[in-house]
Amino acid sequence: MERHVYKNLVRDSGLSQSSLQRLFKRFLSEAPSVPIRSKNKVHLLIDGSYFPNDLCLVLYYDHDLRYVQLYRHTDQERYKQIKEDLDNLKKLGVDVYSVTCDGHKAILKAVSKAYPNAILQRCLVHVKRQARNYLSDSPQLLAGQELLAISKDITGISTYEQCGLWLISMKQWEVKYLDFVNETSFNTETGRYWYKHKNLHAAYTLIVKAIPNMFHYLDDKAIPNTTNRLETTLSISRKN
Repeated sequence: MERHVYKNLVRDSGLSQSSLQRLFKRFLSEAPSVPIRSKNKVHLLIDGSYFPNDLCLVLYYDHDLRYVQLYRHTDQERYKQIKEDLDNLKKLGVDVYSVTCDGHKAILKAVSKAYPNAILQRCLVHVKRQARNYLSDSPQLLAGQELLAISKDITGISTYEQCGLWLISMKQWEVKYLDFVNETSFNTETGRYWYKHKNLHAAYTLIVKAIPNMFHYLDDKAIPNTTNRLETTLSISRKN
């Protein structure tokens, strides 16, 4: 995953520079084949992981088979590239039933275009983690403390009853604090309004926007509600 000059590669591999050049030429002239192992009602996990040297590895992972159906090396998660990858999967006959992802805008848009009938499931771990990142582990504001407590319960929801109770607690918090969350100030230098409690507003907005796609797994137990299995694969990639 790192860039090396031929001098280092010769030293580490024990091969001559000419041998390495021949190998690279052969590798680059023959596109690797990616076998498709499953095509029916695929539960896809999509996520990108970032490495040094501006390298981003995007994986399209079959949750049921524990198999990477497709992957891409790029510099960041881009809509056009992800859309192209999904279109290629579609051309290969892969029927994507659901997609679980972290909510990256590029992924959401690409899935909606390539597989408009696929169920979009937000990764609950990502929603919980991102909310904590905005709020910190020890929010100073009471509103932040209560929202953090609510967000911590997200990954423990396994029944409709628990879901209903969680939604009620979220609604109660909203009624209590929404005016406070939406407080703004005017910046005379920029001529723009900004939220006084920026991180609190960001955490609240994150959760509210995710809610419509957070609980599809309750209707169908086969839909994964996290990308944890994929992140394990990405962790192995980082080590290698």
